[in-house]
Amino acid sequence: MKYTEFASTGEKVSELCLGTMMFGGRCSEAEADRILGSAVDHGVNWIDTAAMYGDGLTEEILGRIMKGRRDKLFLTTKVHKGVDRASIVSSIDESLARMQTDYVDLYLIHWPVEGMKPAEIMEALNTVVESGKARYVGCCNYPAWLVAHHNAIAAANGWPRLLNNQIAYNIIERGVELEIFPQAVAEKIAITTYRSLIQGLLTGKYRWGQPLPENTRGQTSPHIITWLTQYGQSVDRFIAFAEARGITPTTLAVAWVRHNAAVTAPIIGVSSLPQFEESLEAFDYDLSDEDYAEVTFLFDTEVREEGYNRFPGTKYNFPRLRRNLNLLGE
Repeated sequence: MKYTEFASTGEKVSELCLGTMMFGGRCSEAEADRILGSAVDHGVNWIDTAAMYGDGLTEEILGRIMKGRRDKLFLTTKVHKGVDRASIVSSIDESLARMQTDYVDLYLIHWPVEGMKPAEIMEALNTVVESGKARYVGCCNYPAWLVAHHNAIAAANGWPRLLNNQIAYNIIERGVELEIFPQAVAEKIAITTYRSLIQGLLTGKYRWGQPLPENTRGQTSPHIITWLTQYGQSVDRFIAFAEARGITPTTLAVAWVRHNAAVTAPIIGVSSLPQFEESLEAFDYDLSDEDYAEVTFLFDTEVREEGYNRFPGTKYNFPRLRRNLNLLGE
């Protein structure tokens, strides 16, 4: 397993972040124990969970199966209930009790909500850090301007800043390439990504013009049906590209996400040990720039930018300005 720095903290985290949403649902506690044991054995140290998963059951399972392993893990959980001060400070206590630990390494605001009060949020997160119940704080699903707004308040008050933004990212859902990724690189904000496989669309089980497989999410998910309708031919070409290189579509999908320099770690959620072991292959396979460009070209999903200009020889010429990771010098 390869490791990378978490934001600018000096903390080393695995490039694979193990997602636990399935623990207690499609994944039994015994299987969750086997998955976590294998993850630790393979050098994975970053674990992501949330109080809302299984209405707290996932955290309870983690509390039992982390025994003897807690000191090897970089543990992340998320605020439950609301984003007011009372919810933030009570949610951490409830999560710690369920997980039978004194602290988490990373505590995240799960979603922005209308009418939220950033100063109250950052003050409450500061209380959590000062109490020793979380080492670092961050957010999920924040636009770049909202991260900047919260962190400006934190800087003005000497409070810990948001060091992580957890967002959906894959070869179809690419809006975060604008603003969010450049901000993360410039301001040393760790980016964790979920939905690399687009709810299973890129695993190879779904094919253009073929019946949806029995007992799969595709039979009930309007998202998969919509995506397969829009991008079915691209999915088939994606699968063929992977097969031609002797890798699985899953490996290719995760490798595509990892290739972006702004991504710290994809979150890989699994419900069985074989799924986890298969996912490890994606962290040993690195796409070349040429293959990355070819795979990307299979899907016409790049978000078009305003002010897209390309005039050869012109000094002030910044195509893809809102997604450019190289505007700042060292």
